Amino acid sequence: MRTRSGRGAAQGAATGISAGGASAPHRAETTLAGSWLTLGKDGRLTAYARARTGLLRWTQARPGGAEWTGPDLFPVSGLTDLHVVQGADTYVHFLGRREVPKDDGPPAVDVVHAIQYQTGRPVTEWRSLGNPHKDAAKAARFGRPTGAVSAGGNVHVFARNAGGGVMLRRELSGGKWSAWTDLKGRLVREPVAVVAHASGHVEALAGGQDLVMRWTQEKPDGNFGQAPTVPLSVAPGSAVGLETGPGRATYYWTDPETGSVVAYRPGGPVIPLDGAPAEGPVAVLRVPLDGYDCTVLARRDGEGRVLLAACGTENEEAGVWWARTRERCVGTPALARDAHGRVVLGVVDTGGALRIARQNDETGLALAPSAAV
Repeated sequence: MRTRSGRGAAQGAATGISAGGASAPHRAETTLAGSWLTLGKDGRLTAYARARTGLLRWTQARPGGAEWTGPDLFPVSGLTDLHVVQGADTYVHFLGRREVPKDDGPPAVDVVHAIQYQTGRPVTEWRSLGNPHKDAAKAARFGRPTGAVSAGGNVHVFARNAGGGVMLRRELSGGKWSAWTDLKGRLVREPVAVVAHASGHVEALAGGQDLVMRWTQEKPDGNFGQAPTVPLSVAPGSAVGLETGPGRATYYWTDPETGSVVAYRPGGPVIPLDGAPAEGPVAVLRVPLDGYDCTVLARRDGEGRVLLAACGTENEEAGVWWARTRERCVGTPALARDAHGRVVLGVVDTGGALRIARQNDETGLALAPSAAV
């Protein structure tokens, strides 16, 4: 199995991601947290990014096609962070941290939520999910939300509280929302990594000061309990998770001592994935390649260059080889499968434009040159 792109194969490097200016009237400033490249029920991909004045959206014109429309701007003020998650029903959920300045004290901070139900359709109004802190100073220190949608369609929202623990608010059956629940924890470093399993269970992991905390459910949509902590170090802002087996998650994060990405399955060892020091979280995608169950990873190094790798799912110990591009991007790359099952890589280049590279017909993971959208 090879990891390369079409025009750079001779040099053994993944290429096809070019920096350039955004030709559209709206310029992306950075990507969203979470999986910001999504596949809709109609087979079309949608990409999202943040602009200074709100949410940007590009929409694939036809399933598997090269033409896109957008970006469309959905104005929303005061967002400091925005996380996107998608459920099995393909609804796309946006979880944002909103900060409104005040003349006489700390800013008012709350978590907001909006939904896109269908590809290309409008985004709903932004609904406030509140803030568990009544004290204004503590409320201003409330963290950025992350989340997942359970197999039953219920949204789970996690965020660090002012005391360094983890808070949870989730959607209940019938569309009602629970109150904020304190899951405890200490000295949590954002973000909380969340995995929704096909079984209906949801679990979450967060790094602390030289320890890892994890919360699991005994039954789908049930209460969360905290697992024993593990003495491991996680670089802030780097943890993500992926279901890699029935009810089993693999987490990826950056080791703060080496700067390199590692893989970890609860109960097992930490597996170094080598490569140049990483900047931010990795994008992860489980996909069949040449008939093998594989995990594809994409990340940005300290110089802003995109690196790609692929390995057998849960077989990172056999070795992971990173292929570096020549170009730079902002934010985190995104990975998805299109209507034909091909791997698609999305990046926002340094000019604020969306660029898309698609898997070609060669064996392994070979990407054709990217194109500006």
